[in-house]
Amino acid sequence: MEHIEQRYASHPEEVKQLGTDQLRERFLVQELFVEDEVKGVYSHYDRVMLLGVTPKTKSLSLPVYEEIRSEYFFERREAGIVNVGGTGLVTVDGQKYEMVKGSCLYIGRGVKEAVFESLSGDDPANFYVFSAPAHTSYPVALVNPGEGVHMDLGEPITSNARTLNRYIHEDGIQSCQVVMGVTQLHPGSMWNTMPAHTHDRRTEAYLYFDVPEDARVIHIMGEPQETRHLVVADKEAIISPTWSVHTGVGTASYTFVWAMAGENKAYTDMDTFPVTEMK
Repeated sequence: MEHIEQRYASHPEEVKQLGTDQLRERFLVQELFVEDEVKGVYSHYDRVMLLGVTPKTKSLSLPVYEEIRSEYFFERREAGIVNVGGTGLVTVDGQKYEMVKGSCLYIGRGVKEAVFESLSGDDPANFYVFSAPAHTSYPVALVNPGEGVHMDLGEPITSNARTLNRYIHEDGIQSCQVVMGVTQLHPGSMWNTMPAHTHDRRTEAYLYFDVPEDARVIHIMGEPQETRHLVVADKEAIISPTWSVHTGVGTASYTFVWAMAGENKAYTDMDTFPVTEMK
């Protein structure tokens, strides 16, 4: 069996004392997409796993990690998968699903095998896998960009015009606890997730992508009255604890995958904090 990096939970009072390097070590996930490898972390916040699968010259399967003590990856788990690279294929127990960039695939508990491939090694797929424990099985489902529940939010004048796509949620693809979607910033807009908020009953993760090479996203985290920030590059992820706000601003427009797991699947279950109340 293989091993996976573990990230342990941190108390908010402890986080107030951390320096930049320590914050990055605990909450920023880098180098997820390595050619012909499966990379990732196991977080003790709601026991979610963030994985990057990048098949370039060969197909890849999810490892059986010692840390989850199962015979196969989906024995007691489910996952939402978004492709943030070139077109790829995922074969789930013999059934093939073609995934273009931005599409989302749900795989439920009990699936014995999921094999990941790229249609072209010159433009490999980057499969982002967000997994959480599952108590029962739901059917495998694929949704392509624009096919989910989508809405336009924000305004150009406040630099936060964006299109939010909900894929796995209580009124869409069904799951045990995973909620997942993609938000795309419109040209000229840089702010996401306004107003900032917490999910006291759920852990959330952001994967930022389509961030230009010379750009960065300043991700704001921490308690609303004592925030911290992380500087994030393309295809890097943030683990956001239940007590932490999450919002960010980029030096250019970008897109991000948001994914949650925890007590419920209600999209509106959040506590907002206007920027005028934050410190």
